[in-house]
Amino acid sequence: MNQIQIIQVTPEQLKQVVQDAVKIELEQYLKNPEPQKEDELLTREETAELLKVSLATLDRWSKNGKMQPLKIQHKVYFKKSDIEKALKPVLR
Repeated sequence: MNQIQIIQVTPEQLKQVVQDAVKIELEQYLKNPEPQKEDELLTREETAELLKVSLATLDRWSKNGKMQPLKIQHKVYFKKSDIEKALKPVLR
């Protein structure tokens, strides 16, 4: 951890230093608002419910490559980030 020693600084200068530091941190947060965390896994049922589609539709999308399922033994999961990436805006 860096240590900062402030010697002979006016209150206005200290205020400016703090404002600049807060501004930098805020700009970085706004570029990437959510901290990096492990991706949440959803079951087939949770994914179908989230997307408001049937399990058959979800299976078809998986076979067509629209959704990328993950298998752990005999269970199938979907990454929440992959689901969000698969959603595309409709252009009119």
